[in-house]
Amino acid sequence: MTDAVIVVALLLVAGAATGAVAVRDPARQALVLSVLGTVLAVLFTVLQAPDVGLSQLAVGSALTPLLIMLSVRKVRRRRRSGDGTR
Repeated sequence: MTDAVIVVALLLVAGAATGAVAVRDPARQALVLSVLGTVLAVLFTVLQAPDVGLSQLAVGSALTPLLIMLSVRKVRRRRRSGDGTR
């Protein structure tokens, strides 16, 4: 039973990672990266590392995608204003 859960979690990680690489839009990449972080947190929990899973949930699912989304928003705002400098 445990081996089947690990295999399913690994397949989900592989699918989410492939999705993160395949998506071209940075905003959508951030969302897929959030899903990947969540799936990795589940995998770490299944592998009996709940402390690593909680850290991954905080950093990989929330903080990193948030920083990417804020960066994309700022870059897009600068493009719209036509200001190529700072």
